[in-house]
Amino acid sequence: MASSWKKYVLWFAQEHVDFRQAEIASLLRVWNIPMNTAKNHRPENPFWVVELQGEEDARKLASRSMSLRCIFELWSHTNLLGAFHEQLNGYIKSNMATLGPLFREDRSFKVTVETYNKHFSQAEKVAKIETLHYLPVTGPVNLKTPDVHFWYIEFWGLDPMNVPEAPLDVLFGRWVADGRRDMINEISLKKRKFIGNTSMDPQLSLLMANQGLVRQGDLVLDPFVGSGSLLVAAAKFGAYVLGSDIDYMTVHGKSKPTRVNQKVREADENIYANLKQYGCQDRFVDVLISDFSRSIWNTNLMFDSIITDPPYGIREATECIEFKTQRRATCLNEGVVHYPSTSPYQFDQLYRDLMNFSARYLKLGGRLVCWFPVLRKDFTDEMLPRHKCLKLVANSEQTLTVYSARRLLTYEKVSDRVEDLDSYELAQAMVDTFRRRYMNMVQQTSGTRKERRAALRDVGREEALRRGKTLDADGKWKYMSGGGDKADK
Repeated sequence: MASSWKKYVLWFAQEHVDFRQAEIASLLRVWNIPMNTAKNHRPENPFWVVELQGEEDARKLASRSMSLRCIFELWSHTNLLGAFHEQLNGYIKSNMATLGPLFREDRSFKVTVETYNKHFSQAEKVAKIETLHYLPVTGPVNLKTPDVHFWYIEFWGLDPMNVPEAPLDVLFGRWVADGRRDMINEISLKKRKFIGNTSMDPQLSLLMANQGLVRQGDLVLDPFVGSGSLLVAAAKFGAYVLGSDIDYMTVHGKSKPTRVNQKVREADENIYANLKQYGCQDRFVDVLISDFSRSIWNTNLMFDSIITDPPYGIREATECIEFKTQRRATCLNEGVVHYPSTSPYQFDQLYRDLMNFSARYLKLGGRLVCWFPVLRKDFTDEMLPRHKCLKLVANSEQTLTVYSARRLLTYEKVSDRVEDLDSYELAQAMVDTFRRRYMNMVQQTSGTRKERRAALRDVGREEALRRGKTLDADGKWKYMSGGGDKADK
């Protein structure tokens, strides 16, 4: 690879593991940053060794990531403790011309020892630091706000039941930037003004905004807005946000409070109040009461992103306005307020409308990010919605129960051919309502307590096999060759 590339370590929080690759790929697209990974790259590992073209790219990548704990510049990486110090000392000596300023007397420093899947006592951590005596640091130690922060990390695999005798990876480097996980607490539902029964988790909301390539000044729509959690996330990244929903009571903050100790909602509880709470009120365009099955939008309107969580019929009903071909003889006279009746919004029709709407109203290159519920037992990728104008670019799973999961689907608009605007397809197995299929699955698999436990063991067995484990003679699941990563070394 070109000499201008530098090695960095992306250190991930071990949470929502299946989403990290899609988020990083999206952020590379947002910032137009090239990145190289190793041939034996394993996305499930918390430490990714990558190549970037400089520290500025690393800072940009970290500036929006919800998955990253931090990024540090890699100075040494090996799977042999004995060779680690020789490698690190050699790197420092050969690059002293550029590293020299970091070791000046006026630069304070700190060394942090971190382990993954193995506990070190404080004394053991201090002993590790003392082995780094050859670091040519001359400045004072500052444990709170150092000018230079060094990290020493040992990775002992992913399986807490099968810790290897020696670390699989030893890494050392200089801290460059933290991720933006502080935003998760900043917009926490616990402190938010207005929440509903199905308000989206803040981390997932921000992940969805990243996968939607939301940028400053974009126009973002959530057609199933609910309490507006996805609008908050998009607005935090500088987008103008617009939403719609059929539920008048929820949108206007008149529904029953969902907080345990709250009896009555406050007068100013609404979506706009949430945006105002986080200083994003200037990003708020409007929220409309509308039935998504009957489009109200001007055909000239184009969105940069559509980010939404459609109802599945489990915790929230799927409704649309009922269509009637003739007026009943008992209906009220003209001029009297009329509240239209609703009927179930069929699963297939809901996603048909969403995909066809996105094909029409997204700009080329714009993205649709939406959740899609599945039953884990019989799911295959062929069951996902398809459209000729939309390309599936990311597909991540969040497990909900033993029976069900939901998949975060990210589509990118790649065509605006008029003849393809209504080319939605869905596997016949998914046409039935998700609620009905879910309830049938629960009924079929509930059984006795012994049967339920057996079902859970089956799920665990499938997951272990998927992760490359084998069952040893002691009845314990272990990685082959003593560790999931060791076979790739």
